[in-house]
Formats: sequence, C-alpha cells, structure tokens
Amino acid sequence: MCIGIPGQIVALHETQPDHAWAQVCGLRREVNIALVCEGERDALIGCWVLIHVGFALSRLDEQEALDTLAALHAMEEVEADVALFLGAGESR
Repeated sequence: MCIGIPGQIVALHETQPDHAWAQVCGLRREVNIALVCEGERDALIGCWVLIHVGFALSRLDEQEALDTLAALHAMEEVEADVALFLGAGESR
C-alpha cells in the first residue's frame, strides 16, 4: 500500500525551480512541485499538498490535511511502519 502524507509548502528551492521545501510533521523536506504548480511558484507558499516519495501529487485544503494527519497519527499507535513514515525518531 502506498501512503501520501500532507505537508505545507514553506519555501521555494533557491536553485531548482521544480522543487520547494515542505513542513511535514515538524520536519522540513524537499519536494518536487512540478505536478501542483499552476502558474506563479510563490502562490504555493502556505499551501497544503499530498506528498508521496518526494513528489507533491495534489493540493489539499487545510482541514483535509489536518484530518489526514490526525488519522495517520492515530494509526501510528498500532502500526510501526506509519510511525517511521511520519518521521518518528528523526531529529526535528
């Protein structure tokens, strides 16, 4: 099963135009934004996106993102792989 996780775009990559930085569960991760960028890149700052294997696949509204994160955190208590996916144990 493939899982996407919500993240919020917090900055644009300085040298790669198809990349940005997303805040995901307290961690900053580089993501490819080519699939969700529809015009000015600056408009993505603050947007929530669904991320899978380093690619922002689609945009999410904030409530959908927060609901998905809450469900993933609830799953983390019973499924160790979800905890790893959410970044448990990584420095924040």
